[in-house]
Amino acid sequence: MKTASAVMRLLGDEARLRLLRLLAREALNVTELTAVMGLAQSGVSRHLGLLKDANLVTEERTGNFTWYRLNPDVAAAARPYASIWPWLSETFEAANAATRADDGRLEEVRRVRRENFDQHGGGEERTQLVPGRSWAAWSRALGLLLPAVDVADLGCGEGYLTIEAAHWAKRVYAIDRLPSVLDRAKQMALRRKVKNITWKRGELEQVPLADGSVDIAIASQALHHAKDPAKALTEAYRILRPSGRLVVLDLRQHDEAWVRDTLGDQWLGFSADQLEALIAEAGFDRVTVRTGARKSGDPFAVLIAAGTRTK
Repeated sequence: MKTASAVMRLLGDEARLRLLRLLAREALNVTELTAVMGLAQSGVSRHLGLLKDANLVTEERTGNFTWYRLNPDVAAAARPYASIWPWLSETFEAANAATRADDGRLEEVRRVRRENFDQHGGGEERTQLVPGRSWAAWSRALGLLLPAVDVADLGCGEGYLTIEAAHWAKRVYAIDRLPSVLDRAKQMALRRKVKNITWKRGELEQVPLADGSVDIAIASQALHHAKDPAKALTEAYRILRPSGRLVVLDLRQHDEAWVRDTLGDQWLGFSADQLEALIAEAGFDRVTVRTGARKSGDPFAVLIAAGTRTK
């Protein structure tokens, strides 16, 4: 009875149930679980420790990572889980806002793995090892083809793209409205000894840069956070020099309404026609919109767009 009581108390926590649901789908490390669940790493580690002590979760170390997964005995509904797991599995299938958010972020973790790990191609080529392959390396290599230019990263967030651009740009102006986010970005740039970045607090609709001050304006996953995307694009046009280029990466229109409350999104993405029209109406010429890669079952796809300020 004491054992049963302890297990019931353990399962009486929403965060631990979300952990079990995720680990039944994928082996994940603490960093990935923190990103998916939006909880502090210390909290995730504490919950994992409790689940591991109860033999609901197993731990496996490979290389520099520790991976957690649902105990196979639990998944097989072996004793003493014969009654518990079938009931939990049925409950987990009834998606709500929290689990839909977890699923969306889990897909993002899977995407990052695909882009940074060791497989590429299709068919038999998927087993080919490619040590050192990463999209960050490709980004830096392509940047070598560009002249030294001034770049504005609009809605820079925690600065990952900002720092990548700084490898090939003359100067990067990183704009975000949240001081806490800018502070974390600054600290990361300091650790990586990147010095050609100017950090500025500001809104997408009111960019704190002078007219015609940059050659490239980047808006990566920023427009769907803007209260007024049209105004934000007009501001991007204003700060560009003649012949300056705009590059936009943003979500294609989707139905995942949970992102409004969970991630603070103002817009559920944009259709290709809608994004093209917004960029053209802001004054840009030679507008191009394409769909980025997406995986079957992933609720999110990315639109890639570009335009030129010709005047």
